[in-house]
Amino acid sequence: MAETKKIALVTGAGTGVGRAASLALMKAGFTVVLAGRRLDKLEETAGLGEKGKSLPVTADMTDPASIAALFAKVMQAYGRLDVLFNNAGMGAPAIPFEDLSLAQWQSVVATNLTAPFLCTQHAFRIMKDQTPRGGRIINNGSISAHAPRPFSSPYTSTKHGITGLTRASNLDGRAYDIAVGQIDIGNAATPMTDRMVDGVLQPDGRKMPEPRMDSKAVGDAVAYMATLPLDANVLFMTVMASKMPFVGRG
Repeated sequence: MAETKKIALVTGAGTGVGRAASLALMKAGFTVVLAGRRLDKLEETAGLGEKGKSLPVTADMTDPASIAALFAKVMQAYGRLDVLFNNAGMGAPAIPFEDLSLAQWQSVVATNLTAPFLCTQHAFRIMKDQTPRGGRIINNGSISAHAPRPFSSPYTSTKHGITGLTRASNLDGRAYDIAVGQIDIGNAATPMTDRMVDGVLQPDGRKMPEPRMDSKAVGDAVAYMATLPLDANVLFMTVMASKMPFVGRG
């Protein structure tokens, strides 16, 4: 009997952590559905990986119908889903708390919290009914799930929310052999953190450059979590630039 293909879905797969994780998952033997808004970026990611091991699909994480169509496409193409990496995310402008608009708040909540909730629901429906049963869901938390940066209320609130979603969906997934875990990432070298080279605002009001790490380290960590047998789970993992200001008081 032919071995069942292992299928992974990565949201926000066109750049940064999503791209690094997609490439690491391909290397680990997965066929990866690359989801994101920009087809050109998804195709770039596909071109960097092994030929025939990925499928770019455009999807808008703020649109429930687009998310539903994405999972329908996964089922149409492969008939199963083994790993979901809820990675796509965004922040609001770094402006004083009282100046944030409701629309800015809602935009971040829709992308960072509501979309992973909807994606997790779709994944549950697929994973509980497939043979072999079960699967794994990995949520991209953040160092912000533990400690905020200045002017980051929407982003930090959603990442704390992701921690709640991780715990609760992991509990609910037990009955179906669905394991849910979270990776909290600090200062991976991606376009989103390029500003750290010149300096980012610290809690004491100073601007300081911060060390970053190669995003490949994050991709490899996601692949490690993804390749565990379903009777083992990394519930929370923190992968960070070793010298970033997180552990101490500076």
